[in-house]
Amino acid sequence: MTAVDVSTAPSVLIAETDPWSRDLLKQVVLSVRCDARLDVCGEGQEAIALLGDTRYDLVIADWDLSGVSGLDLLRHVRQRRRSPVLPFILLSNRNDSASVREALPLAPTAYLTKPLDMPGLTQRLQGLLLSAGQEVACDVPALTPGMTLKRFLEHRRASSDGAPLLADVQLAVKRSLNPGGLDLKLLEQEVRTDPQITAVLIAAANSAAQHRASPVQTLAQALQRLGPAQSMNLVLGLTLKRSARLSDPCLADYAEHYWNASLHTAEYGRTLARMLSLDQERCYCAGLLHRLGDLALLRCLQEWLQAGGALDTQAIDESLAEFGAAYGSALRTRWRLPLELRELIAAIYHLGGGVYSREALLMNLAGQVASLQPEEGVDAVAKSKTARLLKVGVPELERLVKKA
Repeated sequence: MTAVDVSTAPSVLIAETDPWSRDLLKQVVLSVRCDARLDVCGEGQEAIALLGDTRYDLVIADWDLSGVSGLDLLRHVRQRRRSPVLPFILLSNRNDSASVREALPLAPTAYLTKPLDMPGLTQRLQGLLLSAGQEVACDVPALTPGMTLKRFLEHRRASSDGAPLLADVQLAVKRSLNPGGLDLKLLEQEVRTDPQITAVLIAAANSAAQHRASPVQTLAQALQRLGPAQSMNLVLGLTLKRSARLSDPCLADYAEHYWNASLHTAEYGRTLARMLSLDQERCYCAGLLHRLGDLALLRCLQEWLQAGGALDTQAIDESLAEFGAAYGSALRTRWRLPLELRELIAAIYHLGGGVYSREALLMNLAGQVASLQPEEGVDAVAKSKTARLLKVGVPELERLVKKA
């Protein structure tokens, strides 16, 4: 295995409009060359500017870039007549012969249609970025001198990758495959309890690239909008990210606790929604995602450990208390989860003044029940304003707890 030599690390430009596809391409490139120097952009004019400043070893561009199309970007690259020829992978939703004939005279290194065949793309990248038999190993970047845990977490809040994976993704995909391809209903059953997968697929399904007006608010809706191939690509792409799973036993125990809290709230939300004839799956999803920030923070704490930082349970508890809610809010905003879903998640924690939907009241009640200690009864919850507004009494709440 070859140690990293910065002077020989390849420079790669990724130009892709959709942020989730852009991130997926980035992870696939890094899975082949962890030392690659990456520039990413979302529109063609910016890509041309970057090409004027940097000598790249590979360009990956989507045909449907705004401003300057990926095809025009390829034309711009070929007109510069660089020697040797700059490798250029053109991605496209167009698989008709006319589009292929239009691109071929510009000699793209590869013309790949979407949804992408990820194994095929990986193989292409290996041929372009690695010498025969070459493997590259990358060390985890060390903490900068003087870096404190608080500063580290403040810095990562705006760019965290989200929660660790809690489902066995490879097994889930394997179980969901049949001779006809990926069965979306089976995949939903396999991954529906994983907050990270649920949040990412909902966010990706609501991205501008999907060109739909109605927001997606459940995992089932997201899978249907994305389709089998793109859903599988995004799910598998999550496994390529650093710290995708928690390896530290202590942090894994904390994650188990917050995951169980999420699952209990989700199940209570769904059961109450069934009782009150409301949207069961949307309420389940809100409950599942309400601890996303705490889980994302735990993942960043593992990155802190891997970079050489010290950690104990007191530091973990203090970090969760100070940053957990902020991480969740930042993620839900940055990933542009639908406002209606975010309101249901917020309602689990707090109901202020004003008028609330029955679903928001329901999720607040689900959060109260999920917070009960084993020795506590439901009487206090039944007396709450939320329960009284929903007309849910002790008998209903006792049945709810028994079903959990």
